[in-house]
This record gives sequence, structure tokens and C-alpha cells, in this order.
Amino acid sequence: MTERAGAEDSVESEKSVKSVECEPVGVVLGGRAEVADDDWGRETAVIRLDARRFGPEALYGLEDFSHLEVVYHFDRVPVKKIETGARHPRGNTDWPLVGIFAQRGKNRPNRLGVSRCRVLKVDGLDVHVAGLDAVDGTPVLDLKPYMEEFGPRGGTRQPQWATALMRDYY
Repeated sequence: MTERAGAEDSVESEKSVKSVECEPVGVVLGGRAEVADDDWGRETAVIRLDARRFGPEALYGLEDFSHLEVVYHFDRVPVKKIETGARHPRGNTDWPLVGIFAQRGKNRPNRLGVSRCRVLKVDGLDVHVAGLDAVDGTPVLDLKPYMEEFGPRGGTRQPQWATALMRDYY
């Protein structure tokens, strides 16, 4: 087999992957108990790492960052509520019909959420945060420090409905 053929076989096998398993790295403790759309900016919570898999050294240096990106699972969204097409954001028919990948709603195909929040402090396996839009008990899949260089390069744009939707979110 040539090197090129081996690379093509590898790409073909990657295309055939049907699922991805992901084990939570931790859980959200505290903050909101119920899902609600707005006022997340005043919420504080703790992200506790799974002590079976991690020691405090996994968080060394995180307190030097002001913000954190959190990837989590919308575990309270029933499978039957998952959206795969288009809908009006928050059911508001004054806003346009947009595809699920053109909005950040929780009823996503893989029920994944991504949030940026402020790091208040790190204590052992606990990361104390403010402004995390995940509820108590939410499985956390990954944590990444926010670095300016990973933010958008150049200006950004978004439709007016998105600005209106986010007005009271944080």
C-alpha cells in the first residue's frame, strides 16, 4: 500500500465514525436550579472536577485567566425536543425562521452548550465562576481558558434579532 492510499483509507475510516463518547470532566454545583433564558450575569456557581480522574494540578494556572470557556451538556433537554431544522428563536414569530446552527438554543442536535464565564477563584478541584449559563447538576465536558487570540479577528456582525434576544441574557 502506498503512503497516499494509506492516508485515503484513514480519511475514509474517519468518515465512517458514527458516534463520539464523552465522559464529563466535572459538574456544575450551585447557581440556578431551573433553566431560564435571561439574567445569567448575576449567577455564580462552582465547577467541580471529577476527583476520580483529576487532581488539583489539572487546574494549576487557571486562576491567572479572567475568563473560562466551558463546554457542557444540556442534559435536561429531552431527546424528543431536539431541533434539526429551522425555528423562530425562543418561539418569537417576530424574529425570522432560522436554522438550528444559526442560533445558540439548547435544543441542539448534540445538546452541547458553550459558555464564557468569569473565573472568580480556583480552590482544589473547584472553579468558582460568575455568569455561567448552565444549571446546577449540568455535566461539564471541557474547560478552556479564554485567550484573546482565540477571539474573532476583525469586526463581527449579527442580525438585529440576535442583539434583541441577548439584550437581557447576561
